[in-house]
Amino acid sequence: MSDPRLSEGSGDIPALPDNYAALLADLKARIGAAQVRAAVAVNTELVTLYWQVGHALNERVRQAGWGAKVLDQLSRDLKMAFPELGGFSPRNLRYMRQFAAAWPAPEFWQQVVAKLSWSHHVVLLEKLDTPERRLWYARAALEGGWSRNILVHQIESRLLERRGAAQTNFSRTLPAPQSELARDLLKNPYAFDFLTQGQTAHERDLERGLLAHLRAFLLELGVGFAFMGNQYRLMVGGEEFFLDLLFYHARLHCYVVIELKVTEFRPEYAGKLSFYLTAVNRELRGEGDAPTIGILLCKTKNDVVVEYALAENTQPIGVSTYMLADALPQELQDVLPTVEQLEAELERLETGAGEEEG
Repeated sequence: MSDPRLSEGSGDIPALPDNYAALLADLKARIGAAQVRAAVAVNTELVTLYWQVGHALNERVRQAGWGAKVLDQLSRDLKMAFPELGGFSPRNLRYMRQFAAAWPAPEFWQQVVAKLSWSHHVVLLEKLDTPERRLWYARAALEGGWSRNILVHQIESRLLERRGAAQTNFSRTLPAPQSELARDLLKNPYAFDFLTQGQTAHERDLERGLLAHLRAFLLELGVGFAFMGNQYRLMVGGEEFFLDLLFYHARLHCYVVIELKVTEFRPEYAGKLSFYLTAVNRELRGEGDAPTIGILLCKTKNDVVVEYALAENTQPIGVSTYMLADALPQELQDVLPTVEQLEAELERLETGAGEEEG
């Protein structure tokens, strides 16, 4: 080992021990993780404080009939007393009151929603009008690590209403509880607002568009999807077959095959996808993997035709439709973030997650 000591008065950089780099990496990781924990703790304390302020104000309004003028004066006094803290504008005080009224039981909301930032809570208060919907999106935001913009996107695209709405045969072809989990991960329709395809677009055009915006596509698919490849090659009986898109779902512990169609659903699509699922199960599925799931994404579908096509099929298949940017209502397009915004947010989330893991 090199001598780590510096000769007195030499002014040279000392030789470092062989394990110095490993120690430095370990300390940097520990410090980075502590910074993340500190930031989370600060956020939780701030949200808790805002709930306490809102609860106290609601009590005064209820008991003493405090009005808007009193709250305006309170805002001025709090900002003067705590100029470095901020957050005590009259508008924010009203949000605090709504926040405390929306989550009246501290022992409950502190376990869930206190982990979200205040900007997330403002979105939940502004855009959702029932406790059940707010709680669902709060949990989804925590699970997915959504930024504020992504939360807005998911609410405006009506994720809650679309989730679990696909036609499937999962209850018959998958064991519980996997059948319920698999059903919940599918949506109908899928909102591909980041794509604009012409009326004459082919499946390969749609596939290329999704791959060009893979991050936004993964965001729409939901938590747990890991991309394995497109035009995934399988050999069956000496013949080549190519899957449009292949994923692995980390929570279901199974492969997911997605086939893209730019036409209305046809019964033969289910038969072809069923063949692909058998091939994946025999060629790729390993010990511990659950049965492979298939998803058909079609431009349109006749629910009765889909029902008949899946009725006797023994493979777990779901059928959904999708909407492109030019098919979305204008008012919905106006509120959705751009692809660049989504990708920037996902990049920030990935960077933050990487730092936390490091």
